[in-house]
Amino acid sequence: MLPPKPADNFKRVSRSDKEWRELLTEDQYRVGVKDGTERAFSPGNHNDEKRDGLYHCVGCDTPLWSSEHKFDSGTGWPSFYQPVRETAVDTKTDFKLIMPRKECHCATCGLHMGHVFKDGPPPTGERWCINGVVLNFKPA
Repeated sequence: MLPPKPADNFKRVSRSDKEWRELLTEDQYRVGVKDGTERAFSPGNHNDEKRDGLYHCVGCDTPLWSSEHKFDSGTGWPSFYQPVRETAVDTKTDFKLIMPRKECHCATCGLHMGHVFKDGPPPTGERWCINGVVLNFKPA
């Protein structure tokens, strides 16, 4: 169910602020471009999605997360113990709150996805807490 590996000539997608505003809804823009967070248990955020499939970035359609790696964290956001591949997402340290956090972004277009915490299940022990508003679910 994994997507094909990126080609050697993999190119990042770059958009202007105007292009992002035309492409995304107001909530998608606030979360994805301005590094916001949607409310927990937001309707339609994919937290309750149980079907097999892949979760794609709304900004570039890159597959980022698989239902195979999804689990119910009880947080109200879709949670995964790993991305579909290590190269699908980029991370950086976020110092916006008192404690530093590991923030994740789509590696292709840079949209903010959420944060990574070290309280997830085996085999990784990670909880990738993702804003559903920046995902498109494609059933298998």
